[in-house]
Amino acid sequence: MTHGSLFFQTYAVKLPSGVVVDIGAQDVNGSLKTVCPPNCKYVGVDFVAGKGVDVVLQDPYQLPFEDGSIDIVVSSSCFEHSEMFWVLFLEILRILKPSGLFYLNVPSNGSFHRYPVDCWRFYPDSGNALVAWAKRNKYSSVLLESFTGRQSRTGNMGMDEWNDYVAVFLKDAELISHFPDRMIHRHRLFDNGYCHGSDNFLNRQPHPEDRLKFLNLIQKIDTFITSLKG
Repeated sequence: MTHGSLFFQTYAVKLPSGVVVDIGAQDVNGSLKTVCPPNCKYVGVDFVAGKGVDVVLQDPYQLPFEDGSIDIVVSSSCFEHSEMFWVLFLEILRILKPSGLFYLNVPSNGSFHRYPVDCWRFYPDSGNALVAWAKRNKYSSVLLESFTGRQSRTGNMGMDEWNDYVAVFLKDAELISHFPDRMIHRHRLFDNGYCHGSDNFLNRQPHPEDRLKFLNLIQKIDTFITSLKG
C-alpha cells in the first residue's frame, strides 16, 4: 500500500482524468483502490469474484479492454501467482495508451503461498528483462525505475518478512519526457534502485535483507561466545 500510494502520488496526480486497471484486484489484505486518485476511474479485475473485483476474467491472459485504451495498469502481489507472467505483460502493453504506465509490485522473497499457485520471485534485473521481452515482441517500452523495498515493522509482531520488488514501465519510450519524477527520489528505504539513464544501482546491495539479518545475528552470537571465553 505504501509503494502503491507513492506511485500514484508520483505519476498519476497530474492526470486530469484517466482509467486505472488493477490486475489481481481482490481485496485480501487491502486494495490499491483506496489510494487511487479521485480523478481516475478504478477498474478491478481478477480471475475470481470478490471484494474489489469489478471484472472477472475468463482467461487470465486476456484482458477485456481495447488496444491502447487504458492510462494506467497496476498489479500488486499478483505476478508471482501467474504461471506465464510474460504473456500477461504483453497483454498489459497491448491495452495501454502510448503514454500508459504499468506499476508492478511483486515479492522478491517470502514464504511459499499458493493462490492457487506460487511460481516466481523478482530480482533487480527483472524489469529490464521484461523490457527486452517486450522489444522482441515489437513494443518500444522502457523501464522508468525499479527498486527492492525494505522490510517494514508490523506493530507488535516485529518485522514483515517481505521485500517488494517495484517497477514502473512506460509503453512508448519516446514519451519519457512526460514523466520526469521518480519514486526513488522521494523514497529512501530501498535497495538496488534503478533509474532510467543510469547504469548504476542506487543503494546497491548484493545480499537480500534476510541474509544481512542472519549474518548480523551470527556476528552477535560469535561476539557473545568470545566474551564468555574471555
